[in-house]
Amino acid sequence: MQPFTTVTGIAAPLPEANVDTDKIIPGRFLKTIARTGLGRHLFANQRYRDDGAENADFVLNREPYRKAEILVAHENFGCGSSREHAPWALLDFGIRCVIAPSFGDIFFSNSMKNGILPIRLPRETCDRLMEDAKLGANARLTVDLARQVIVRPNGEEIGFEVDPLRKHLLLNGLDDIGQTLQHAPAIDGFEAKQRAAQPWLYA
Repeated sequence: MQPFTTVTGIAAPLPEANVDTDKIIPGRFLKTIARTGLGRHLFANQRYRDDGAENADFVLNREPYRKAEILVAHENFGCGSSREHAPWALLDFGIRCVIAPSFGDIFFSNSMKNGILPIRLPRETCDRLMEDAKLGANARLTVDLARQVIVRPNGEEIGFEVDPLRKHLLLNGLDDIGQTLQHAPAIDGFEAKQRAAQPWLYA
């Protein structure tokens, strides 16, 4: 998993509440377990018209937001079904951080496990960041996980809370498997002792 340390980039404003995981990536694109290639299907029902052409009115189809690394939204982002494809699609598009007043619980956890930082902030603060985002490429945001601050274009710093364990895992690029492999010497030691004491288990 790619570590999350500091991201400075374009923020895309998405002034919508209750954006569910089916809106993030519609169910018809869930036939794959590959994590790559899903970015083109992100928000597919909003990004594309019935004939397959891009919807020029949708934010991620406009410059400079095609290169957005941060998404600012309203309440309950990522609600709905527990599809891990939702953070996969965001990450494959290039989104590393989502800022919103609240999130669906499973989406929040899945994002952390896939290298995306979801940040909860009050609605009024999200609205201020949304106004920054509307300024486009001239108003990049910086998300500094180590310091737990968002730096606005005017230099103002906004603090945010994050669970210490999840912060450690993100900073070090550790998913569940990576976290387990940190204990590889102890696991190998246990297996060696068990193999010697109970060899029939390994026959």
